[in-house]
Amino acid sequence: MHSAVVITVSNRASAGVYPDRSGPVLVDLLRQAGYRTSGPRVVPDGAPVADALRRALEEGHDAAITTGGTGVNPNDETPEVTRPLLRYEIPGIAETLRAAGREKGVPSAVLSRGLVGVAEGAGHRMLVVNLPGSSGGVRDGMEVLGPILGHAIDQMRGGDHSGKSP
Repeated sequence: MHSAVVITVSNRASAGVYPDRSGPVLVDLLRQAGYRTSGPRVVPDGAPVADALRRALEEGHDAAITTGGTGVNPNDETPEVTRPLLRYEIPGIAETLRAAGREKGVPSAVLSRGLVGVAEGAGHRMLVVNLPGSSGGVRDGMEVLGPILGHAIDQMRGGDHSGKSP
């Protein structure tokens, strides 16, 4: 069973202004898809996101999925703090996530600057996915990720196309 950590990026939710709404939805969807899941870990945008991703990598998670901080607001810094942690990006997934939202009638989905890629450290690889901060964006994102997440994790670990991991 693969493991995933959910990281909610929200300055206001982390300050207790309002409850995290998208993180619990993402945890539930990942568990329904068969993932051992921890979180949501709620952090403010910026450096705390990078710290949370590094912690997830050190803990040995297969995937870290963030929700929030991917828009064009001046406070949205999730892509900028995610990129330096990635060994390589997987742009096709990020592009498909944006396109899926737009196809569902959410024109603003194309404003997401979320990244997808592989972080590496201490001999471990972890898939990192930046999703939008809305519960609808999380649901749309999981419709895209659900069928491919396990395969992507197996592939980043060196598995072959038959679905077998090394």
